[in-house]
Amino acid sequence: MNDAISPDSAALHQSLVTLDTHIDIPWPPGPSPFEDGPRKVDMLKMVRGGLSAGCFVAYVPQASRTVANEDAAYARAIAMLDHINAMGRTEAGVTARVTQTANEIEAAKRDGVRAIVPCVENGFAVGTDLSRIAQFRARGARYLTLTHNGHNALADSCNPRRDLGDREAEHGGLSPVGRAAVAELNRVGMIVDVAHTSRDTMQQAAEVSRTPIVSTHSCITALCDHPRNMADWQLDIIKAVKGVIQITAVSAFLRPHAKPEEAGVADFADHVDYAVKRIGIDHVGISSDFDGGGWIRDWRDAGDSANVTAEMVRRGYDRGALAKLWGGNFLRVMRVVEEAAG
Repeated sequence: MNDAISPDSAALHQSLVTLDTHIDIPWPPGPSPFEDGPRKVDMLKMVRGGLSAGCFVAYVPQASRTVANEDAAYARAIAMLDHINAMGRTEAGVTARVTQTANEIEAAKRDGVRAIVPCVENGFAVGTDLSRIAQFRARGARYLTLTHNGHNALADSCNPRRDLGDREAEHGGLSPVGRAAVAELNRVGMIVDVAHTSRDTMQQAAEVSRTPIVSTHSCITALCDHPRNMADWQLDIIKAVKGVIQITAVSAFLRPHAKPEEAGVADFADHVDYAVKRIGIDHVGISSDFDGGGWIRDWRDAGDSANVTAEMVRRGYDRGALAKLWGGNFLRVMRVVEEAAG
């Protein structure tokens, strides 16, 4: 942790359930998650940074939409979920536990172990076979990010892939299959993640879903006009459906065209502040997008996570507010989704 962090702030940080809602894993498998190596997030960095839990995602890159490519994407997502589940073990003096419910995440904190939450990024892995969603859930996945960069069979992305022949919009938001996919996500108990989706997709997902939607790693358009960020009216929708926007540590989302060294936790906190003032403390959270492009000069990896808390404390956020930002709001959505399943 940063030596500039006050003892009180450091103790407060260590007492919280701190959940980072979007962490990528290297694929094919890279360094061990129990090795303090080049990964932005490993178990030793989580311990050092007082990060108690993380949503680790099986990310599938977009490719041309052939049946063979969708099948390969599904196979990759399943293999990555199996790899994430295998992180649940004790090694190098650290215990990690795979958790599937909000209660289990909180129990892991009480037990002093790191909580691993499997997730899937990019509905391309679903193709048009909605039975795959239940297979993701069977492997512990708690959310599906509907799109990545490029439209897929479910929905339009905020970043069309011109190299793949994408038009600005293909479905006008959710496709009919995408609407059915949202219903299936509700049924199996997975959160609908609208990070990376077009604005039409986001709005329609909010309308169609029986449970609150979440954007697991986005920032604020009013502060940085980027396709991946959310406009004020989208923030208002998040509030209306009792969802959450998880502000993320991607430099170019925080400041226009900024490189990681050119953005810091003060910029990150500006986006948190804006969202809190617009839609309230109950609808805002924290994420990093570590190992997927996220990091800033004073939150370079999970080991620096207490710097975020220190900045928020300096801005007047109390323990209750920080508990909501660092995971409480996301856990609330998880519980609603769990109860609505079936």
